[in-house]
Amino acid sequence: MSRAAAGGSAAGGTGAAGSAAGGTGAAGSGTGGSAGRVSDELRSAVVDCARAMVSDGLVIGVAGNVSARDGDKLVITPSGRRYDLLRPEELCVISLAGQPLDLPLRPSSELPMHLAAYRQTAAGAVVHTHSMFATSVATACPELPAIHYTIGFLGGPVRVVRYATFGTPELADGLRRALADRHAALLQNHGAVAVGQDVEQAYDRARLLEWLAELYYRSSRLGSPRLLSPAELDAFRAQAAALSYRTNDRPPGTGGPPET
Repeated sequence: MSRAAAGGSAAGGTGAAGSAAGGTGAAGSGTGGSAGRVSDELRSAVVDCARAMVSDGLVIGVAGNVSARDGDKLVITPSGRRYDLLRPEELCVISLAGQPLDLPLRPSSELPMHLAAYRQTAAGAVVHTHSMFATSVATACPELPAIHYTIGFLGGPVRVVRYATFGTPELADGLRRALADRHAALLQNHGAVAVGQDVEQAYDRARLLEWLAELYYRSSRLGSPRLLSPAELDAFRAQAAALSYRTNDRPPGTGGPPET
C-alpha cells in the first residue's frame, strides 16, 4: 500500500456495538474456523490503514473504522480498540449477510453502514473518518460541490447524508442512497465515508475528500468560489479517459491531490 488506511470503532468509539446489523454477537462469539478465515495480507492492510488514519489526522482516539471485503465476507476493525495496539488477529469477520464468523472482539458499531456500502457498490474496502474539513462541510452544506476537477474521481459532487444516530439502520440506509454512482459520502454532524476497490484506493479517496473539503472551506472564506458545471465535469472525465486514467480513480503516482 502506498498510504495505508483507516480503522477502528464508530462515532468516537464509545458505542456498545454488539449486535450491529445482522445479529453479530458480543466479543468472543462467532464460529471462527475456516468460515472466518481471511488472508493475512488483507488483515494487515486494514490494520495499517487504521494506524495511518490516526497519523494523518483523519481521526482522533479510536474514532472511525475500516473494513475490507474477501469474497462473501468482510473483515472490520473492532470497537474501542486503540489502533497502535490493534493486532491483525483481533479484527472481526462478518458475512455480507451480517452473520458473525469470527469475533475476537466486539465489531465496530458502524458495521450496518459498512454492510450497506458493500450492498450498494462493488467496493472492496470502506474507510470511515472523522476528518476535520469533511466533517465541517457536512455540518453546514447540503453537498460538497464541484470545487475542483478531481472531485470527478469521487464520481462528482459529494452528497451529505442526513443526520442519524451512529450505528443505526437509518444512518446505513442514508449512506446507501448517497453512494449511488459515487465513491464517497459525507455524514451530517458526523464524518465521511469513502469506498474503493481495495483498502489503498478507499483510503486515497478519503484523503482526497478531505483535501477537497479543505479547499472548499478556504475558497469560501475568500468569497463565492466558482464551481465547475456538469459539462466541465463531463469534459474532465473524457480527458481522464483519453489519458488512460481510470475514471473512478486518481492518476497513478500521486501522494497528494491529483495532478495532470
